[in-house]
Formats: sequence, C-alpha cells, structure tokens
Amino acid sequence: MVTLADLQVTTLGQPTIPSPLAEYVGGRATNEYYVGEDDRVLFDDTISLVKARGLPLDELPTFEAGGARDRIYFDPATTRAGIVTCGGLCPGLNDVIRAIVFELYEHYGVTDVLGFRNGYAGLVPECGLEPMVLTPESVANIHERGGTVLGSSRGAQEVDVVVDELEARGVNLFFVIGGDGSMRGAHKIAQECLRRGNDIAVVGVPKTIDNDIPHIGQSFGFQTAFSRAAESIKAAKVEAEAALGGVGIVKVMGRHAGFIACYSAIAGHDADFVLIPEVPFDLDGEHGLLAHLHRRVAERGHAVIVVAEGAGQQHCETSGATDPSGNAVLGDIGILLRERIRADFSGRGEPVNVRYFDPGYLIRSVPADPVDSVYCARLAQIAVHAAMSGRTDMVVGRRRHRFVNVPIAYVTHRPHSVSPDGDLWLSVLESTSQPHAMRA
Repeated sequence: MVTLADLQVTTLGQPTIPSPLAEYVGGRATNEYYVGEDDRVLFDDTISLVKARGLPLDELPTFEAGGARDRIYFDPATTRAGIVTCGGLCPGLNDVIRAIVFELYEHYGVTDVLGFRNGYAGLVPECGLEPMVLTPESVANIHERGGTVLGSSRGAQEVDVVVDELEARGVNLFFVIGGDGSMRGAHKIAQECLRRGNDIAVVGVPKTIDNDIPHIGQSFGFQTAFSRAAESIKAAKVEAEAALGGVGIVKVMGRHAGFIACYSAIAGHDADFVLIPEVPFDLDGEHGLLAHLHRRVAERGHAVIVVAEGAGQQHCETSGATDPSGNAVLGDIGILLRERIRADFSGRGEPVNVRYFDPGYLIRSVPADPVDSVYCARLAQIAVHAAMSGRTDMVVGRRRHRFVNVPIAYVTHRPHSVSPDGDLWLSVLESTSQPHAMRA
C-alpha cells in the first residue's frame, strides 16, 4: 500500500533565489500564483479510502502539487538545459519541446538550451550526434508538424557515459520526454547524478501513446491517437456495410494496455467487438469470438472488430525475439484474425469480405490536436517550474485536474492497464453489446 514516503520528491537543496516570475506577473508574489511547499494533492479520491487508512491528515499519502515556486534553486544566468526525446513517436513531442524552450527563455531567463539528438544515443560521444541549439526562433513552428525535431531512438545507454556527457556539456537541467523505459533510464541517470553530487536536475515528461503509465492521469498524445483511431474505425464500418458479409478489422496500438482500443471504440460507437490484452478470449467454440462474429454478421449483415496489438497473443506464433527496448516482439494478431475469419466463414459455406486496417504509424506520427497541444504546453511548463526549483528524479502529471510532481520510481513500479472489472471496460461492453466473456 502506498505511503506518504513513497510520494516524496527529491530536491537538490534549499531554493533561495527569488523567482524571475515575480517580475513577469507584475511583482505579485501571492499565493494565488505560486504553489506553496505545503500544498499537497490527496492520493485517495474517496472518503471511504481515506477513512480506511485511519491516519492523521498530515500522514495521508499525498502528491506534491506542481507549479511555480516563489524561490528557485538555479541561477538562470548560469544555467544550461538539455532536452531529449526517447522511444516511439507520439503526437505532441514537438509541442513539449517548444513549450520547455519558451518557458525557459521567456519566463526564467535561461537562454542556453541544448537538444540531444536521437534519444539517449545523443549523449554517447561515440555516436557522433552533436546536440542542437534550441531557441524560441528555432522551435517557433515545430508544433505544426508531427514527430520530433530532435529525433528519437529506443534502448538504454551506459548511465556513466550519459552522466559524463551531461557534466562535460555543463547541463544543469535535463528534461527527458519518453515512456516507461525512458523514465527508468532517467531514474538511473538522476540517481547517478545524486551519487556524484553534481547538481543536475532530471525531470521527466512521460510520453506513451498507449496511456500505460500510472499515477499521471492521461499521457499527452493519447487523445489525438484515439481520435485518429476512431476515424479508421468509421472507415472500417463504411467498408463493411457496403460489402456482402462485410467484416472490418482495425488494429490499433496497445502492447500491454487497451486504452486506445477502448476509447476509440466508444468515441464512435461503430465497433461490434473490442479485443484488448487485459481480457483473454477464445477464437473457437460456441462462445468464442468466431461464433459470436458469425451471429453478429447474420443479424446485421456486417461487423467491425477493434483489436489492440497486444491482444490474443496466446493465439499467435512468436519468435521469442525482443526489440531494442527489451519488449517481446509480438505476433500479428490482426493478420491472424483476418485469416481465421476468412477460413471460418469459408468452412461454413458463407460469403465474407474482410477489410483490414492497420493505422498505427499514421496515428502516432500526426501533430497533436488542440486539446493535446494545450496539455503538452502545461506539462512542459510544470516540468520547467519543477526543475528550476531543484526537483529531480521526478515526472510531471495530472491528478483530478491538479498538476503534480511524482517520483519516477513510483510511476515505473507497475504498468497502468484497463481493469476488466472497471467502469471503462463496462462502458465498452455497453457500447458494443459484445459478450462479457468470449471463452469456449
């Protein structure tokens, strides 16, 4: 069970420098603008959970509120910042880069910002990737395009080498934009910096298109991703409706968590079946997927299946190989479904026309939509506030409409996934009218 100690953010020392933001807001050093050091956000969200702990108020598990402080740790005139983007692409990466640069330059007066290229590889001298100098002018319009102007890569690098490079480059603030694997790397980097006593603040902006990092609310880019996926589902339905025995299959991202599949299906109410990694299903048998699909097509003339890439792996042949991030290479559940559905209908002597959509790279490479763009900007601003005040080994997130600072170790100790007994999955079942369980 989580405790208050689990949620304590590490600081490099006592902030003593008056914040430049006082001048920016007209000298109003008021509690309305600054976040107090005793401002905490409750971990539990119901009275019953709070009561069940039986703890005094000041011992309840709480998150540190994110935001600007009236005192900062780093002197802007002598501070250099570094930014890196790691892992797969996600809508909003450029928005975060842009917002960090503008917040540092325009509001804190930090005018020395480096962008390390191609993920953590950009901090390994042998790779020969010179960092980019980032200025408000150079990043002014990058949010209008997808991807990341810094480039990215998967896989870890030697922590000692990375920290050596940060020291050699004179970096004081290091912003890591990446998923759970990247955050584990950031944690190791922060711990090594603390061990060396070199005063480098390491702050993460967690990025995962699958929305599978816990305790941060919703990850940036997720809304854009499921919105685009919903468009593919609509197209699949149009195709299926126009064909004799039409079946549309849409495979979306989600190695271990089915959030994109769930949200995109609910968004348009066009899916008949949603398959996610968290809910096992059988293909054969009276209560398996194929039998239910056959009945649905017989009733309506068509059907649409939305499947997360990590669903149904027990039915796929896998090589046992891993990718550079250490993730198991998945079997292609989308192709398997297409072939099994064709064979099943053919074996029944019934017509079927399967339309297969795999929009994964189209989804993750697009620019962020306006709502995600706002979220990216605010996360970036909160990250800069945290770093300038001397916070380290932490990520920024949002809990119940409040931005919070969370220790990296706490967001990487377990994955975030769809609960088969939760209200989101119930909403999917209500939207699709699919059976609660498809097991033979």
